[in-house]
Amino acid sequence: MKIEIITPDKSIYSGEVRSVRVPGRKGSFQVLKDHAPIISTLEAGPVIIADDQGNELRFEITGGVVEVKKNMVILLADSVTQS
Repeated sequence: MKIEIITPDKSIYSGEVRSVRVPGRKGSFQVLKDHAPIISTLEAGPVIIADDQGNELRFEITGGVVEVKKNMVILLADSVTQS
């Protein structure tokens, strides 16, 4: 599946991934290929991505919104730092 992490200023990350873990308002959750469509608000916390090669990438967000639809994850974050 594909992910795009975007802030109001710029695109932070775009690529093919195996999974994404995000800090939802009611707890963190993981998105895998063929996940049901969802829109959720996000709290401050880590976004953990497992890319196609099995590498783990971590980003810290201060909040935002995530949309998952047709194996596309769009994460709109207030601000992001890569850890």
